[in-house]
Amino acid sequence: MNAVTKRSLIGIIIVLLIASGLAFAGSQGGYTVNGFPLYALCILLAFVIQWIAFIPAYMNQTESFFDLTGGLTYIIVTVTAVALSSEVDTRSYLLLGIILVWAVRLGSFLFMRIRAAGEDRRFREIKPSFARFLLTWTIQGLWVSFSVAAGLAAITSTVRVGLDAFAVIGLIVWLIGFGIEVIADRQKSAFNATPANKGKFINTGLWSWSRHPNYFGEIVLWIGVAIIALPVLRGWQWATLISPIFIILLLTRISGVPLLEKRADEKWGGQPEYEAYKAGTSVLVPMPPKK
Repeated sequence: MNAVTKRSLIGIIIVLLIASGLAFAGSQGGYTVNGFPLYALCILLAFVIQWIAFIPAYMNQTESFFDLTGGLTYIIVTVTAVALSSEVDTRSYLLLGIILVWAVRLGSFLFMRIRAAGEDRRFREIKPSFARFLLTWTIQGLWVSFSVAAGLAAITSTVRVGLDAFAVIGLIVWLIGFGIEVIADRQKSAFNATPANKGKFINTGLWSWSRHPNYFGEIVLWIGVAIIALPVLRGWQWATLISPIFIILLLTRISGVPLLEKRADEKWGGQPEYEAYKAGTSVLVPMPPKK
């Protein structure tokens, strides 16, 4: 066993241990199915879906349906949580609705983008390695689990709280984040689809106020989900509020902003127009550009 394989297998074990801790915390005070905590069942389902999808992906050496699988996982897990809960209230249906809308929109958008591009460059070196590729799919299971952690806890909880100010404020925050993400993605897609912009970077629309407005919208909408779930959480379930914190760390410290900033610097670094854009534009939070 080489060092890369060993590190990947250790990574998988660590991911599963973290997921087990999340499943334990979120299951407190929640519904059960034949004696098994529904919350933990949903977390397990998130990983099983990834592992099933990994088999044809590895055999065919393709990542073309990686993002689509992620979107479908959100849908399947959330629908399962609602379907198997002994009692479903309006807050649960609200959480179900906004998670489904987000998952369908983003999953289909990313799938079509990969189809147009032909490949996802992130997977070039990963696909040939069974262990590294499996780790990537396993991490996606953790990503789904952490993202929906608070919303899933509220849906599966035996505690029921009628719609209140938290639900209204959370929905407004979600709508703002979702709107920013959708507009930013459409602006960039339109920019890249214009032949005259080939090889250029986008610095118009929301992208003139932030270098990563789509990621900002993503963070905001998950904060909205956590706000809606907040009144229902009890005991260890409070740990599921790590959901938006996880999204922030993931996008700003791990796979989002750092990766794209590095790629942009490699492509346009040193060009006066790009350096001026970079110096005058906020990295994440939209702000008026500096002159």
